[in-house]
Amino acid sequence: MGSDSRMFPNSVVSFPDLGFLEGSMFLAPPPPPPLPDRLTPKVLREAIAKALERVSANELAEECVRFGLPPKAENEDGPWQGKWRYVERRIRHWKLPELLALGRDVAAVYDDNRVLNHLLGIDGPRGVRGEMKNLIFAADGPKPRIVVSDAISNDLKVVENEEYCLIYDRPLAETGLTWRQLTAWWARSDDLDGDEERAAAHGLYARLLKSMGRNGAERYVFDRYCARYRTHGFDIPALIPQVYLHYDPYTRHAGGTLTRQRMDFLLLLDRHRRVVLEVDGIQHYADSEGRASPAIYAEMVADDRELRLAGYEVYRFGGHEIANRNRAADILDQFFDSLLAAPDTT
Repeated sequence: MGSDSRMFPNSVVSFPDLGFLEGSMFLAPPPPPPLPDRLTPKVLREAIAKALERVSANELAEECVRFGLPPKAENEDGPWQGKWRYVERRIRHWKLPELLALGRDVAAVYDDNRVLNHLLGIDGPRGVRGEMKNLIFAADGPKPRIVVSDAISNDLKVVENEEYCLIYDRPLAETGLTWRQLTAWWARSDDLDGDEERAAAHGLYARLLKSMGRNGAERYVFDRYCARYRTHGFDIPALIPQVYLHYDPYTRHAGGTLTRQRMDFLLLLDRHRRVVLEVDGIQHYADSEGRASPAIYAEMVADDRELRLAGYEVYRFGGHEIANRNRAADILDQFFDSLLAAPDTT
């Protein structure tokens, strides 16, 4: 004790202030870099290359070919000399529409790339990812019973009342599904002349209208849109009524009945946009006795949330909006003009 007293007589040992080290063992990571505010070929090309950079060098060349990129040339550096550079070099001269199509395909597989997903969002509504496989619509009799026959590939099977519904079985073009394409499918011919096409279109229109039965509000919405085929031509998106399914992103069990019974209308637009239109009568918010039902309404909005999270756009019209036909015409025309206006991607 004596020696200690001699070393520090009547003193308090002080240490330098180390407050700047407080919490240094748990330093927060730096914030991520800011996201691009414009969609250009350069930033999209770099984001695609970054997303594919996660693939191993041994597999990257083959993965690029699967996405439609050119194979490695004989005297070219391979991915081992730089994965990002290998991808970027293959798409260096691609135009924006080509890069957007590639970006969507890459994001469908590698969907955790923050920048790529942001850029695809700038391009417009993100749309539904995946290949269209099932378009079951326009039942004019008992509703079809649809089950999942293969939960892995989302293959469906109509097990009852198939004879009353239509099943579109052609691949979907990048531009969506137009009235001309739907008419060609209906006629089972892609070589229709003008008179043949008009006759087939009239037959298809009558068949689709029949599926709406006596629902005057839905028939009016359908007629108002179909008038555009006369003024805008057959190469605009087809308005498809009474859709039971085309994608099913939330089915849980093979063989299980699908939860979403029917969509009033569906538009399949370009850039993977899927637009659902609903005309809400009293059955959407009231029980069979006409009394307001919070449970029915809650089920409806829950289904809408799932569709939106899966990439769909959902728009609802109240039956009261359609009751006055003169007013409804203006409402519908303005809505369809705005919906189908081509977005600016320059």
